Amino acid sequence: MTDGDPRTAVAQKPSRTDTYGPGSWTDVRVKGWGANGSWQLGDSSSTANRTTPAMMPGLTGAYITSLSTGALGTGAGFGLALLSDGTVDAWGYNGYGQLGDGSTVQRAMPGKVHGLDNVVGVAAGGYHCLALLSDGTVRAWGNNGNGQLGDGTTTYRPTPVPVRNLDGVAAIAAGSYHSLALRSDGTVWAWGKNSLGQLGDGTTAYRPTPVPVRGLTGVQRIAAGTDHSLAVVSDQRVRAWGYNVYGQLGDGTTSPPTGYSTVPVTTVNLDGVVEIIAGANHSVALTSNATLRTWGWNNVGQLGDGTTIDQLRPVRVSGTSAVDITAMAAGYGHSLALRRDGTVLGWGSNAYGQVGDGSIDPNPRTTPVMVFKENGYPRKMIAAAAGGYHNYAI
Repeated sequence: MTDGDPRTAVAQKPSRTDTYGPGSWTDVRVKGWGANGSWQLGDSSSTANRTTPAMMPGLTGAYITSLSTGALGTGAGFGLALLSDGTVDAWGYNGYGQLGDGSTVQRAMPGKVHGLDNVVGVAAGGYHCLALLSDGTVRAWGNNGNGQLGDGTTTYRPTPVPVRNLDGVAAIAAGSYHSLALRSDGTVWAWGKNSLGQLGDGTTAYRPTPVPVRGLTGVQRIAAGTDHSLAVVSDQRVRAWGYNVYGQLGDGTTSPPTGYSTVPVTTVNLDGVVEIIAGANHSVALTSNATLRTWGWNNVGQLGDGTTIDQLRPVRVSGTSAVDITAMAAGYGHSLALRRDGTVLGWGSNAYGQVGDGSIDPNPRTTPVMVFKENGYPRKMIAAAAGGYHNYAI
């Protein structure tokens, strides 16, 4: 992930002498797969689900620095692309103005978010979006029923507005109805829905403007799931807060009697964490020795440990080498891992083809499988992002 967003993957631009397919750097493309009911795969010719990566017209990977995906349903997915010129493109479902074009009309092809430039990071939530600007301020647009845009209101915004009382931001993350910002001083600020403690301020009161997460300093990474939040702190351990009925906080409990924690707790049996992401109700960590650990909800195998049993503490993803993984992404019920050789592994729910192995199957993939190789040739993927039921790759 990243700019802090679990669904965002940052592409590091290789030299132009690198080859990523039959051509050169100019051959770098963006592809998508999985659910496509609202044109979230960016192809106006069809809303058919895709079981393998397919070209997304209008997007050229050579000009994209990061991707982010949002969705709360198979027919409500959308995507964001941060371009190298500091502007943002958006496409797909737009019922709450989350495409930022001033309308609520779906887009089958990428179009510009209005009034944004000098953007250095993007994050897509359930139906809202965040953009981090080069001056350390944040803009937000889309659904705002829980104050997740941070402008002091609950009015939806079809074009970007400033998040109030927030500067010096280094990273952003968006949950379904809440938002997070990591400031350069190592503190985390949160706003939006808080009925399950996902803002970490010790209360369950919604916040239409940012408030500090209680007791967090030295934070290096952040991530947001549907209703839980994660942070990696300076000791390379994970702090987590919010909804915990499935064990997604990883502290070995389900936070009785409420099922949530309004303040950060420590994820157990986990250290050396260099990156963190959150799916809907599961969490994924990459450690310094390149192992993947997962915990939380596992009803469709999204933890990749060979079972469908929820895990209250981190477990190792089956079949992943200790030196093989460089990045990961997580959707509603599936997960992805980018390998050092540029291939991608997928596991979990595959009901919409989101695992990308060429099939649609009601039976989950409880251990990683290879995302389909085009004509037997493993095009090298340099970034991948997972939405609710769909994915993108550069």
